[in-house]
Amino acid sequence: MATLLMCLAGPMQSWGTTSRFDERDTQLEPSKSGVIGLVCAALGRDRAESVSDLAALRMGVRVDREGIPMRDYQTATGVVASSGKADANRTVVSQRYYLSDAAFLVALEGERELLAHIHKALRAPYWPLSLGRKSFVPSRPVFMPDGLRDGSLLEVLGSSVLLTEDDTCQEMQQRRVVIEDDNEGTVRVDQPIAPFSERRFGPRFVKTLQLTPGGDDVSHSTHA
Repeated sequence: MATLLMCLAGPMQSWGTTSRFDERDTQLEPSKSGVIGLVCAALGRDRAESVSDLAALRMGVRVDREGIPMRDYQTATGVVASSGKADANRTVVSQRYYLSDAAFLVALEGERELLAHIHKALRAPYWPLSLGRKSFVPSRPVFMPDGLRDGSLLEVLGSSVLLTEDDTCQEMQQRRVVIEDDNEGTVRVDQPIAPFSERRFGPRFVKTLQLTPGGDDVSHSTHA
């Protein structure tokens, strides 16, 4: 079993899972649908193509720097009304939530051959990579030269140094980890079950742990 690491850091990120109509939400860490979408962009995989092989990968996220939830407003005029005609006098306000200044170490666990293919694509992506929205670009490369490693999700996340180790106010404390589980945990409806063109997502379980990164021993405790 192998694990592939990715660095998702930037001034703005948005990982929505329940967005409807004019309000766009964000989770406090990357969603699986968002990460698989980023991988598809690197591979050059069309939205109409199957993502079943990528969706089968197990995902974990280590929160190296918690983002600050923010809210932005966007307006649109000339919106189509229920009559089917555009109303030039109608203005719609859209609330869009995002995370400011977050840094995540994302891990995908699975067959080494597939992960090696993804790792190579991240180094020279087919399409530009973004952090949940096309306008939210990474502040540092998603590709990590030593990102493909042998071991399980928790082992690799625990032994990897912090992405924020150069921060002047950095404290070597435990970090929150959200890891996919087959049988129990909190439900997240962000598991791709069809090509992205169909916008169909199913549930998956995740558990939140506390982990001390950068050492040989992994110390963690489960949170309800």
